[in-house]
Amino acid sequence: MTDTAAGIAGFGYELGVLKRIRRAGWWHAGVRDPESVAEHTMRVSQLAALLAAEEGASPERAAYLALWHDTQETRTGDLPHTARAYLTKPDPQRITEDQTAQLPEAGRLSVRGAVAEYEEAFTAEARCARDADKLEMLLQAVEYRHLGVSDVDEWISSAVASLTTKTGRRVAEAAVVLSPMVWRAG
Repeated sequence: MTDTAAGIAGFGYELGVLKRIRRAGWWHAGVRDPESVAEHTMRVSQLAALLAAEEGASPERAAYLALWHDTQETRTGDLPHTARAYLTKPDPQRITEDQTAQLPEAGRLSVRGAVAEYEEAFTAEARCARDADKLEMLLQAVEYRHLGVSDVDEWISSAVASLTTKTGRRVAEAAVVLSPMVWRAG
């Protein structure tokens, strides 16, 4: 086994933790078993690609940025917004540097670059990925409301207020009035 293979395998095991970390803020709304960070990330990546396509940006790049946006939570857990008053937000780029230290150079630089681009939000792809993160939260809130969780308005309002792309804002406007079951109508 090569050091390259071991570095990738080791990071792969760490990434698996994202399947077990629950999105903690939803517990405050009364959701007993919220989605995992990995489940959240999947839909964020898909939405980022769609937003980027509509915005004339690279869907592949936007999805790639979204794919790495919460990987740092293997080390910190998912911190709800209520923790902000008590904790300094961990630096995602610093955590990513530690996480990727054992990766081969190409992978290490790729992941670090994606996290830096996402965090700095200077590119259209990063803005689409960041909007996708907020839209995913909004969609999840509407889905939870549909299931009977009533205290989700602050998540919806927060998501809407933070959107920066025209497409993201239009999707949010549609999402808040549609039923999560609309897709079944064909």
